[in-house]
Amino acid sequence: MLSEKNLIINCKKTLYPIVLCTLLLCTSSSVLAQSSNERDSLAYKLQSLKSTNRFNPKDTTHIKLVADLAFSYQYLDSDSLYSIANKALEYSREINYPHGIIRGLDALGSYHYNKGNREKAIPMFKEALELAKYIGDVDSELSIINTMAQNYSFEGNYAEALNLNLKGIDLAREINDQSTLSVLNENIAGLYADQKDFKNALMFYDTVQKFNRNLGNEVVDAETQSNMASLYKDAKDYKNAMFNINRSIVTFEKHKVYDWLAYAYQVKGDIYLDQKKYKWALYWYDQSDMLFKHHIEDDRIQIQLMNGMAKVYFGLENDSLSLIYAKKGLAMSNKIKSLQGQIDCSETLYKVHKKKGDNTEALAYLESFKTLSDSLFMDKNKQSLSLLETKLGYEQEKKELIEANEEALAKQRNYIYFSIIILLILSIITFVIRRSENIQKKLNRELKDKSKAVTQREAQLHEINKTNTKLFSIIGHDLRGPIGGLQSILKMFTEGDISTKELVSFIPKLKTDVDNISFTLNNLLSWGLNQLNGVVTKPKRFSLSYLVNNNIKLLSEISQSKSIKIINQLPENPRIWADNNQIDIVIRNILSNAIKFTPENGLITIEAEEKGDMWQISIRDTGVGMTAEVQRNIFRDSSNITTYGTNNEKGTGLGLSLCKEMVHKNNGEIWVESIPRKGTTFYFTLPKAQNRYQKAS
Repeated sequence: MLSEKNLIINCKKTLYPIVLCTLLLCTSSSVLAQSSNERDSLAYKLQSLKSTNRFNPKDTTHIKLVADLAFSYQYLDSDSLYSIANKALEYSREINYPHGIIRGLDALGSYHYNKGNREKAIPMFKEALELAKYIGDVDSELSIINTMAQNYSFEGNYAEALNLNLKGIDLAREINDQSTLSVLNENIAGLYADQKDFKNALMFYDTVQKFNRNLGNEVVDAETQSNMASLYKDAKDYKNAMFNINRSIVTFEKHKVYDWLAYAYQVKGDIYLDQKKYKWALYWYDQSDMLFKHHIEDDRIQIQLMNGMAKVYFGLENDSLSLIYAKKGLAMSNKIKSLQGQIDCSETLYKVHKKKGDNTEALAYLESFKTLSDSLFMDKNKQSLSLLETKLGYEQEKKELIEANEEALAKQRNYIYFSIIILLILSIITFVIRRSENIQKKLNRELKDKSKAVTQREAQLHEINKTNTKLFSIIGHDLRGPIGGLQSILKMFTEGDISTKELVSFIPKLKTDVDNISFTLNNLLSWGLNQLNGVVTKPKRFSLSYLVNNNIKLLSEISQSKSIKIINQLPENPRIWADNNQIDIVIRNILSNAIKFTPENGLITIEAEEKGDMWQISIRDTGVGMTAEVQRNIFRDSSNITTYGTNNEKGTGLGLSLCKEMVHKNNGEIWVESIPRKGTTFYFTLPKAQNRYQKAS
């Protein structure tokens, strides 16, 4: 994630030759295309979702896409960001969808903060942060901590920014998130750089570079080099500044990372400006300006670029342009209450008016510059002290917690030592007693072994009896009825009670009954073999898409009869390491249930996403849903009650029990989420196929 100072926005027209303009405009078009492609992709997915027959704007899939679309407009179109984020938050609150609420609050908080309305932004960030903590969403928690820390840093509240970054570092360490650790340490380095504490800033940058080397991402490393170049520029170490910025520019140009490239161009311009090399500074400012023309919307970064341009034109003795850019920068600084921007632009305006001989205006800007500088100097001193106190306080807090843990461990060790002594005494007593009771113990052991064997045998008989009872129950309840009906119709036909034409009219019903009998028998045989340990799981590498497509075709006639649309949204060719026959049964059962319990004109969506070394597959329907009580009991072996679908389809509870056994045999998990009258989503996980052999349990 980019820090606030890394987001560059254009603010002027280039004065260089037409050839350079053409080149930069082409580059800018590439940037615009890159951003617009992302938004177009999101918009296309939204349109595809809305075109389905059973589209629901409050579906979580739709809300996720809306939130992503809102964030794609950040720094580009604040009005679109605001309206779309508001819609995502509204839908999420209506269905109490925590992740959507967090994302909506985060986007709206960013909108208000970028507009300078901190009174509205900070409560939104805090509400999102508390909700993320409550639901255990660590990724969102870290993201919001990072955003809040950057915003506090921008407004000069370095103590609160440091405190948030330190908390984020502890949280990122718990989950070993190397990427976030790099970002948060770089944030702290930036805090010290703003305070002109270059020694501590470089110390944290050393830590950041260690994380970057572990990540092995040269683009991330180049981002750090850009920030270090800015630090070296402030420290007047132009040699190291130019070395770092040139290395970062090469990487950004190689990978076409245009937003960071624009920032790097601006830093290079700042380095030349500091050395009074105005023409070179103007060249690099123009490079940065053209990359982001009409592309990014961020007043905070415009201030920095405008004041830089004002200083360049002042150095080139073009006072009229210098005055224009300095006034624009000051107006923006006043609008968003940027104290540093007001100071920088007031100083430039003072110099321009003094040079022009306009002493009244020059004196007014000088007084403003002096007053604001004195205020900032006092604030900087206070913030430096707060920064140190926050760090020391945080370290003291950690030290006290460590000492408390050590004290608790010491007490536990004493308890352990005491317990060991007691155990030794008891062992000696036991040894003495056992010496006189060897014969009796031997007899007891034999008796115990025999009793254990009897108990195991009794348990086996009980399970066999239970299995038989269930088998006969299913056969009697769910197979005898359809078979009896089939026998009755055939008997009536052979005895002449019904004609051939009448028999033909029964064929659709007979086909449905036979299909149900076949489906139930397949499940019954698979389950029975599992119960009697007759099935061995044989994992191998196979395509999940192949199984899903086969089952969609297999059940297409049933789904089409109810006008149910099945959407396959699997990624391109996910590879699974499992027993393909068993997983085929799982997919067929869950998909069949989804069709059975979804009303006509419904929608079933099949998706998969990577979760570490596992694939998480979801089958979502817009059916009748189920209560919390049903969800608790749905996977139990004892759940053999016949259920009926929306068109009175018949089936047993055996299928989901079988699914659970099959998924567990392949080292996965299965669960369900459902809302009555809104729909149900079944989730299950399976190992990814690797380039090495794996073994299922």
